[in-house]
Amino acid sequence: QVQLVESGGGLVQAGDSLRLSCAASGRTFSNYAMGWFRQAPGKERAFVAAISKSGRSTYYTDSVKGRFTISRDNAKNTVYLQMNSLQPEDTAVYYCAARSAYGSGTYYLNNYDYDSWGQGTQVTVSS
Repeated sequence: QVQLVESGGGLVQAGDSLRLSCAASGRTFSNYAMGWFRQAPGKERAFVAAISKSGRSTYYTDSVKGRFTISRDNAKNTVYLQMNSLQPEDTAVYYCAARSAYGSGTYYLNNYDYDSWGQGTQVTVSS
């Protein structure tokens, strides 16, 4: 498994932006498809965005399309989540996840698809 450490969370106002980072170590990062999930209080952890191991393919949940961008830098072993136009409903603990991928364009959308998780970073958006 790969070890993951998220950073970049914080308290912001509605309309602001944040960039989350997830640093990976322990395995060859470029072999892993990556995902971002979030868990709001009282709710189950939910998919946010995914990216293939090559970075060429991405996918977003509908509620963040046009506002969030997932990207990766395989040379830095890091995946990012740029979050713009943040809204109070984006408040959650954000987790990055990894799994080894077979295809360069393959991404994964479900919690159970991933076998490595970070500890999470809190994002709070005030109205």
